[in-house]
Amino acid sequence: MIAPLLALLLATSPPTHLQVSSARGIIMIPLLQQRSDGPLVSLNALARALGGTVEPDATWVTLSTAAGRFRFLAGTPLVQDGVALRGMPGASQRRGDSLFVPLAFVAEVLADSARRAWNWTAATTMLSEGAGPAQLTMPVSKTTVGNAGRNRLPGGLRAGHRVTIDPGHGGIDPGNPGMFFPRGLREKDVTLAVGLLVAAELEKKGVRVTMTRTRDTLINLGQRAPRYCQVDCDLFVSIHVNSLDRRPGFTQVRGFETYFLSEARSADAERVARMENSAVRYDMHPSDVERSTGLDFMFKDLQRAEFLRQSQHAASLIQSMLEEVHDGPNNGVKQAGFAVLNTARRPSVLIEMGFSTNRDDAELMTTPDGQRDLAAAIARAIVAYLRYYDQETADTSSGSGQ
Repeated sequence: MIAPLLALLLATSPPTHLQVSSARGIIMIPLLQQRSDGPLVSLNALARALGGTVEPDATWVTLSTAAGRFRFLAGTPLVQDGVALRGMPGASQRRGDSLFVPLAFVAEVLADSARRAWNWTAATTMLSEGAGPAQLTMPVSKTTVGNAGRNRLPGGLRAGHRVTIDPGHGGIDPGNPGMFFPRGLREKDVTLAVGLLVAAELEKKGVRVTMTRTRDTLINLGQRAPRYCQVDCDLFVSIHVNSLDRRPGFTQVRGFETYFLSEARSADAERVARMENSAVRYDMHPSDVERSTGLDFMFKDLQRAEFLRQSQHAASLIQSMLEEVHDGPNNGVKQAGFAVLNTARRPSVLIEMGFSTNRDDAELMTTPDGQRDLAAAIARAIVAYLRYYDQETADTSSGSGQ
């Protein structure tokens, strides 16, 4: 999915028209430029070019074509393609009597090679009638799309997945002091212990794991995701421990929460991000930290749109699995601007396993049984996410009907 959208972003100027080539000739459709959602195309104009129809109702708008029926939930990035409810990088928008949908719908859904109906050429922004080479899959692990129905692990997971586990802090950065941790134990020790257990659980299930650290060492925040979670990495998971400053009742607050990258939606989320981001003061060799260029900013915009939904889904699964083993409250999926996630080029989440300033949470996170339970729950959630990832990528793009 990245390739065609990135080609659009890197063009000398944004695409102004969609070209639809069929037996009816070549039809040019003007595109509506939206900074937040990218290029949008009129669904009515697209239907005419495809020889289809549009049927709106109070909630959904349906596009019927020879390639299938597609239902859009207006105002959201969701489209029902007849098989599954899929997400797009941007939301569809009503303009007067028309619905405008992201150009990504044309590139990724209409031209899905499994449909064998249309072929997408990103360089010319052209949709051509007839099946063509599969160009539209999301970036996947080294296992090829053609092997999607084969090369499966015993549990049904596709072989070849790689996940990066990032135990927070390390070295001269101790993380939070752990008010109720056993003497001498800091956040960096707990995150490493749980991170190694998560890695072991994943490897048992056939998932390859990259660790940002396997010992008590410091890794710059800005280097963790880009250096250790690259193109063959399916998910970046950063593991941390929460805490609160002294205030009335602060030792009573407990529970677990999982974050994905966005602007903080609450004062508490902003507090947690500020606490974790303060570790940047320990970074060594700041010149080694990735610098942002104009291309980086464009890629970040693409990454955030592309991976927002995947990251949120992974975070939801982690919360659900942790709820089975954590006797504290489920504080939910949250959004905040974590430095360690800001340089990620893949789906990424940050887990706060509990509060070191709460006695019960601290015990859970520091006893062998508690650590094993937390790690097993996180690993189960990651495997569940990878199955979801398989469904959204290889299975829907193979064209094999499997």
